[in-house]
Amino acid sequence: MSENDGKKARRDAARERAREARAKEQARRRRNKTLGISGIIVGGLAVIAIVVVVIANSVQPAGPGPKNMASDGLLLHGVNGQIVPVSTSATPDGGKPTPTKQDDSVANITVYSDYMCPYCNQFETSQMSQIQQWVQAGSATLELHPFNLLDRVSLGSKYSTRSAAAAACVANYDPDAFLAYNTALYENQPSESTRGLTNDKLASLAKTAGATNAKVTSCITDQHFAGWVGDATNRVLNEKIPNSSLDKVTGTPVVIVNGSQYNGSLTDTDAFAAFVEQHGGAA
Repeated sequence: MSENDGKKARRDAARERAREARAKEQARRRRNKTLGISGIIVGGLAVIAIVVVVIANSVQPAGPGPKNMASDGLLLHGVNGQIVPVSTSATPDGGKPTPTKQDDSVANITVYSDYMCPYCNQFETSQMSQIQQWVQAGSATLELHPFNLLDRVSLGSKYSTRSAAAAACVANYDPDAFLAYNTALYENQPSESTRGLTNDKLASLAKTAGATNAKVTSCITDQHFAGWVGDATNRVLNEKIPNSSLDKVTGTPVVIVNGSQYNGSLTDTDAFAAFVEQHGGAA
C-alpha cells in the first residue's frame, strides 16, 4: 500500500468514526427528546388531574337539604289543639327551596334567627309562649328559619352553622321534637366570643328534647347538614325573602307577619300581639 493509499484509508476511517459518533449523538438526542416529551405529557397530565380534582371539589353540588324544611324553614301549625310540623320532601342536590304557600286567613309568623344571637333569644324568651298559644288555637302558623349570621363570634368553631345544622338533623329525623329543640338551644345559648356547645352536647340536648331517632346523634356529630346551612344562609343574605317585601335579611331576628316585618320591641308581648292582630288577626 502506497503512502497516499494509507492516508486515504486513515481519512476514510476517521470519517466513519465521525459518522458513527454523529449517529450516536443523534440517537441520544432523539431519546432525550422522547423522554422530555413523555415527561412533559406525564407532568401535564398530573397538573390536569390536580386541576380537575380542585375544580371538582369546588363545584360539587351541595348535599340535599333536610326533610320537612323545603322552604329552608320548618313550618308548624295547629291540629286539634296540638302544634304539628308540616311534612315536606327534602330539597334535592342543586335544587332551590320551595316557598311556603301561606293562608292569609291566619297570622303567618316567620322568624329568621341565629342560635347564637342574644336578640333572638330575647324574642324567643318573651314571645314564644303566646305564639305557641296562637298556633295551638289554629289562628297562627309559625315558620322557623335557622341560619348562620354569627360564625365569626365563636372563635373559629362555627357555632352558628353547627347549631343550625343540628336543628336540621332534628327536623329531618324527628320533626315532632323540633320546637322543643329550638327552645333548648336558646335555653342553653352560649355567649358570643366563646366556642359554644360541642357537637356532642348539641346531640345530647336533642335527645333530651325528645329526638329519639337513632340517626339524629350521628347526623349532628358528623354535621351532615352544614353544607345546607351555608346554602340557606347565602340565600337569605343575598336573595329576596319569600312572602315578604324584604330584598334580603340584614340582621337577626327578622320576624315577618303576613309579609310585614315587625320592628317593635322584642320583649314587649303587648306590642307584638297588637302587630300580629293588625296584620294577621291572630291575637
